[in-house]
Amino acid sequence: MTPIKTIRGLLLTAAVVFSTLLAVATQYVVSGLYERSIREEAMRHANTFAEVTFQSMFQLMRTGWTRTQLEEFIRAIERSVDKTPHQIAIYRAPRVAELFGEIKQREMDAAILEVIASGESLRLDRGPEVRFINALRAEAECRQCHTNAKPGEVLGVIDVRQDVRPLLEAGNRQFLFAFAPVVPIAIAATLLMVVYIRRRLNKAIAGFATNIRSINRLSDLKQLENASLDFGFSEFSPVATEVRQLTERVRSVAVDKEMLEFEIRLLEKFILTSDVVKDWREYVNRLLIDIDGVMPAYALFSIFKTGDDVFDLEVFWRCTPSSESRQLFEETVRESLRRNPYFAEGYAVTIEHNIADSTRNAPELVRCDIEVQTKSLLVEAPKIGGIVGIGMQAQAGTDATRWLVVESILSTLLNVVGSVKAIDKYTKDLEYYATRDPLTNLYNQRVFWELLDSEATRSGRHGYKFGLLMIDADNFKSVNDTYGHGFGDVFLQEVAVAIRRAIREDDLLARYGGDEFVAILPETDLAGTLEVAQRIIDTVTSLSIETPDGARVSGSLSVGMAVYPDHAIETKDLFLFADSMMYRAKADGKGRVAVPTEQDVVEVFRSLSEKSMLILAAVEARGVIPYYQPIIDPKTGKVEALEVLARIRLDDGSILVADAFVAIAEKMGLMHKLDYILMERALEAATAANYQGLLFLNMSPRALVLNDFVQETRRIASASGFDPSRIVFEITERETIKNMALLERFINTLRSEGFRLAIDDFGSGFSSFHYVKRFPIDFLKIEGDFIVGMKQNDKDRALVRSIVALARELGIRTVAEYVEDAEVLDKVIDQSIDLAQGYHIQRPTPSIEQAISIST
Repeated sequence: MTPIKTIRGLLLTAAVVFSTLLAVATQYVVSGLYERSIREEAMRHANTFAEVTFQSMFQLMRTGWTRTQLEEFIRAIERSVDKTPHQIAIYRAPRVAELFGEIKQREMDAAILEVIASGESLRLDRGPEVRFINALRAEAECRQCHTNAKPGEVLGVIDVRQDVRPLLEAGNRQFLFAFAPVVPIAIAATLLMVVYIRRRLNKAIAGFATNIRSINRLSDLKQLENASLDFGFSEFSPVATEVRQLTERVRSVAVDKEMLEFEIRLLEKFILTSDVVKDWREYVNRLLIDIDGVMPAYALFSIFKTGDDVFDLEVFWRCTPSSESRQLFEETVRESLRRNPYFAEGYAVTIEHNIADSTRNAPELVRCDIEVQTKSLLVEAPKIGGIVGIGMQAQAGTDATRWLVVESILSTLLNVVGSVKAIDKYTKDLEYYATRDPLTNLYNQRVFWELLDSEATRSGRHGYKFGLLMIDADNFKSVNDTYGHGFGDVFLQEVAVAIRRAIREDDLLARYGGDEFVAILPETDLAGTLEVAQRIIDTVTSLSIETPDGARVSGSLSVGMAVYPDHAIETKDLFLFADSMMYRAKADGKGRVAVPTEQDVVEVFRSLSEKSMLILAAVEARGVIPYYQPIIDPKTGKVEALEVLARIRLDDGSILVADAFVAIAEKMGLMHKLDYILMERALEAATAANYQGLLFLNMSPRALVLNDFVQETRRIASASGFDPSRIVFEITERETIKNMALLERFINTLRSEGFRLAIDDFGSGFSSFHYVKRFPIDFLKIEGDFIVGMKQNDKDRALVRSIVALARELGIRTVAEYVEDAEVLDKVIDQSIDLAQGYHIQRPTPSIEQAISIST
């Protein structure tokens, strides 16, 4: 079969298909339009019906109707649409049911619930049914009756439906009868058009074939590009245009083969190694020389953020530029930055010029060379990267393909330069922050122990003494609670600077954690250590730091000291000795240094040794004993929860409370193990006693940085058979870490496992309210000082009342601590606090049965 016959058959087939499709499409479009109009009209009717119903209800509600009138109104509305395509249903929202009770109504489906939740009316137009769900939202006038509702909150829903199938079926039948005569006419007209098109195609195809057959070799592409491809048929004009563009592309690919080879060779060099990162400037210089070998490249520049509004500008020149070119380049880059919104607030730039080949001079540049022929990449709000760009002088007459290859090279080069500098910056930052405390820039705890071990080894080898100071900022919690963590950080920074100023240049200072600092004083005896310690106290005491409210805060330190090898040979023992002396200084009145005596050495190490052995034995023998303190409903006296407290039983039968061993256990790194043992024993006892209430467990701050904490708690709960939803972990603002992102991930992981959360000592600091706002909290344990103060202090009562109102608004239950007598319990009841605990209710007891069975 010849091509002409094939085209004829195609046209005939197309004619029939076109006619058929035309008929089908027309029917589809018209019926679709008709259906849409029917549905839109039905939706308008439903909307109007719902609005009229609502207005009727609203007018009746103004008269103060009764429940009987309401139910009769609803039945009347529903009967009014009997034997019609419409259906109507009225629903009462949960907020109304809270005040006036439930009414007999249909079960709410997902759409009704969605409208109640969102407060927005919903239109549903699917299948044979049109549905309009109208949300009845509370207005200011509604709150006269619906006192528990807020303006805009959903009080009810009117659901109007209409079955549109009868209307659609009738419309389709009418269309079919009307359209049937049109189909034969359309087919006949299409066949006549096919005959005309066929004759024109014969002539056009013959002319096009003649031009194509004239291409016999590559050089003929130029002739075809310049030839007049007029086939006498306008529909072939796009084909002629495409043929010309095809010849241009083929010729460009053949000409730019060397550019592709250059690109491959250059891309092979874009491999980042340690040598590249180490000598990244030399690496960029070499790349610039390679690019200049193919296309003239005068300069490359990169900008990186090194601090708040501080940037480094690195300029790489192919050859030595003149001072005018340097200045022009810098001005142009600065103007480009100022036009970018990110740099609009002001910035500081440090500029460094690098020259790849200093033996040659670069040509003088003009502003258009830099502005027009610079490709740049801007990273929005960069943390470590910024603008990376390359400036080039283009050759005259360079074709598009050549530029395309260059663009791809430059884009890759931008990313490579940015990656190299970023890796270099990150490497230096990692090296720095691996050894430094980010707040004070002092050595961190890990480096302190390395330095302490090193100094002990050196001093032992040479027979030297050295001093160790344990320094604690007095009353830092009060500063934090009064002025917030932001000022607390500033306070610690000022204290760190003052301590650094007071010690000698070769003394080693580190921040051990929180408000604790440690100083190693090489080649220093007891007298010298005491002299440095007193100088530190005097320097910090003279501080006067302005607070956010304009007041002044003075510094005060408690310092414990120890000398190697007088007080200990092992570094851990030396540290614990200095730490104990620091607590001695705080106990003696703060603002002083505790100078150890020979008797102190005996007593401290006996105490430390005994407590350390007790803790180790408790871990080994799983000897942590859970004590239980009931948490009750203050109105009924019913026990709703138990707080689990850790105790250690001594050999003589006495009990060691948590305050006596928690600090040492934390420093020994064993507190989390004690927590696990306490949790296991408490859950086993609760399961054995068939206890069905909540268990409150205090969470060690170290748990936040343990990878296995969640997995271990999940395992313990699963092994005991105790429901995780009845386990409440208490977090305390003053003890938790400041990394809110880490804390948020940790808390969300706990919640995903089913555990619940409480904030202990709520109101003791600024961050408590941030926790409530950011985290899914279930309970607020109100600061005990506020609870006790309610007996005599109006401010404490006002604070407690505000906390209770806030918690109730957020759906959080409140717990009153320190309920020490009947008067405090009465105040708790007056303030409508949900739960209460304290010695007046019951002291902690080792018997869970006794804790459960109390009565007030």
